[in-house]
Amino acid sequence: MTGKSAEHPQRLQHLLTLADLPQTTLLALLERAGEFLAPPGKPARRYDLLDGKTVANLFFEPSTRTRTSFELAARRLGAEVVTLDMAFSSTVKGETPLDTFHTLQAMNVDLFVVRHREAGVPQTLAQHALPQVHVVSAGEAHVSHPTQGLLDVFTIRRHKKKFDKLAVAIIGDVRHSRVARSAVQALHTLGTRDIRFAGPAELLPEDLDGEQFTNPDKALAGADVVMMLRIQKERMQAGLIPDEHEYFQRYGLDATRLKLARADAIVMHPGPMNRGVEIAAEVADGPQSVIREQVSNGVAVRMAVLATLMGT
Repeated sequence: MTGKSAEHPQRLQHLLTLADLPQTTLLALLERAGEFLAPPGKPARRYDLLDGKTVANLFFEPSTRTRTSFELAARRLGAEVVTLDMAFSSTVKGETPLDTFHTLQAMNVDLFVVRHREAGVPQTLAQHALPQVHVVSAGEAHVSHPTQGLLDVFTIRRHKKKFDKLAVAIIGDVRHSRVARSAVQALHTLGTRDIRFAGPAELLPEDLDGEQFTNPDKALAGADVVMMLRIQKERMQAGLIPDEHEYFQRYGLDATRLKLARADAIVMHPGPMNRGVEIAAEVADGPQSVIREQVSNGVAVRMAVLATLMGT
């Protein structure tokens, strides 16, 4: 559910998933993000596009990159920003996310950025939003993370230009990754068909279209883009996958394994990284890594999303 405005049928009302986002809208968001991207080494430009607007960040689970990125994006557009620390909000007294939403909506908040560990919460809030209010998902359970998917394809586009000939390898815990789902949705929309998943059999997806390998070397062979995913250590502790050392030996990306990909392949990771588990430090900090660039691009992409939803 992206949601369209009743008054402006082609305008985005909410951004909750990339699953049904038209290619023209996706490309328009990427183009606009390029306009907001600050040149390396230059101070970030400030805008007044959202002057007089209020953005509320409701993060019901921990976040560093996404939460900070949305805060910076809103402030650089000129908005007032309210970020609730949910550990000290009325939710600890039993208040539901919907009641929190209604309370803040009554205070004339214009846009809500919502992250929640339960599926369906952003959609529920969007269904109860007033016509002038917008909702953006900042991560929903294992289901979706639309702005991460946008920043991933934005980063790929800056290096690879065209998507239809790309081979993309996604390695790690794909089954439980909302990042992977949104990235795959965006890649398919842009024409990418050679998408490969690799990892332990228990962590391969059941509902994503792409080749699957338990041997990462096969997925990496000739890849243009390598996206590594975080391994949740609780799965190791539960005995579902090997311990850290064995996992790295079998599935981790080091310099030797990276040579199986194309010489100009880029390496991505949504963060946070487990260095020495899914990715070696020499690769994460190496010349083919665009991991820090992803972080920078995230602010520009989220600026584009906020400005577009607000109709500015």
